[in-house]
Amino acid sequence: MVRLIMILLGVDYLRTRWRALIIIGAACILAGLMVFIDALDGALYFPIEPFAWLLFAEGLATLMVAWTGMGGQRTLRYVKGIAFASAALLILAGHHHGNFILSMIFGTLFLADGVLQIISATLVRYKNWRFAVTGGAIEILIAIFFYQPYPTHYAGTVPYCLGLGLIFGGWSIILIASRVRRLNSNPAVLGVTTGKEDCQPAENIPARKKIIKWDGPPVDDEPALTVNIWTPVGSAKSKTQRQPIIDRYIAAIDKDGLISTGHAALETPQGIYISLYPGVEIDRSPSEFTQTLRATRENDVPGVFQPDYATESKAWCPSTNKVRIRNYEPEQLRIFWENYQKDTTYNLTYRNCSSTVSHALDAAIEGAAERISGSKGSWKTFFRLLTTPELWVAAQIRKRAETMAWTPGLTLDYARALSMLTDPRPSGWIKMAGLAIRKIHRLRKKWQRDASEVGTDHLAD
Repeated sequence: MVRLIMILLGVDYLRTRWRALIIIGAACILAGLMVFIDALDGALYFPIEPFAWLLFAEGLATLMVAWTGMGGQRTLRYVKGIAFASAALLILAGHHHGNFILSMIFGTLFLADGVLQIISATLVRYKNWRFAVTGGAIEILIAIFFYQPYPTHYAGTVPYCLGLGLIFGGWSIILIASRVRRLNSNPAVLGVTTGKEDCQPAENIPARKKIIKWDGPPVDDEPALTVNIWTPVGSAKSKTQRQPIIDRYIAAIDKDGLISTGHAALETPQGIYISLYPGVEIDRSPSEFTQTLRATRENDVPGVFQPDYATESKAWCPSTNKVRIRNYEPEQLRIFWENYQKDTTYNLTYRNCSSTVSHALDAAIEGAAERISGSKGSWKTFFRLLTTPELWVAAQIRKRAETMAWTPGLTLDYARALSMLTDPRPSGWIKMAGLAIRKIHRLRKKWQRDASEVGTDHLAD
């Protein structure tokens, strides 16, 4: 999440606030430790019931405005609202049963994420994969801590979670501040061009201007960056054997046993088309596919950059999904693409079509959240970003892709989450209030018209 926040806010925004960020991060860590330690002895001083009522109120408020969202945004709001309200009800239920259920839920989430991270890192063997295995092992240990009743017989579940959240969040904020305090360019997008750290930062990028807010996604004829996705199922040559989740995020197998992994590409109105394809056919038979997934140099092959969408779709098929984003910086994307094309290597895992498009997206949206607020920005921008559900979704997708591999399915979800973060739309509460005011105004005019008509009828009598 640290890198994603650095990308969305930009170095200029964060560098001017690094001291305050360190203070905020340290305060979060201190508060988290106090809450966590307080829960260990079973005598809770943390105000659990007021916290539960606040959580319940936030859940209900989110559900009330969820209908104002667009597409996936609406779904995320419903999920967030239901999760918050359900967790609050379990906390308020209290005693053993509510705390036990919450402990099992949190433990299972940590266990599943840790096991998946270890398996994917061991299978793919990308650079620094051992760190991912260590992180997965720590998540499993946290899961065990939630599963077993010691020391509070599940009574401290909520303070534990809140304390861990504050600790990890504070540490992330300190990492952000420590990385940007002396930087002139964004390390979150620096080095993705060639996989090395010697890339030169982008220069002479136009000053960022405050942009307007839009109510809904771009229309078809509106200029916007477009991410084209060919899903594994949609791009298969023949009918596939349905395998839920696997054929959405990894690969689909057709009736002849051939594997389809899908494809991703990116295009802009400025004429940039980003699409990396293997220059030689890769053996994708089931017997060799596991070995091919290894992010090692022996699996590198020459790559080919496709010229444009019309040529690619005519030679293959039209893309099955499109995600369009207005708020991007064409010059940053141009500089990224000029550097990236210097290396034509293709690797099915660490340098494929999906990773290329995802890195290009990062370069294009750098500073997008700052552009929403204008060149100066505000603390409101930072805290609003931290509390946006789409940020957490995008961060989890990014984490999964970096510990496994970028696939067209993950790139599709990542692009959708980024589109909600970068293209600002009116707040749900503001939109709901506006609709209510307009409805009241229409009703008032109708009542006045009806009253006038009644008065006229009386005069006629």
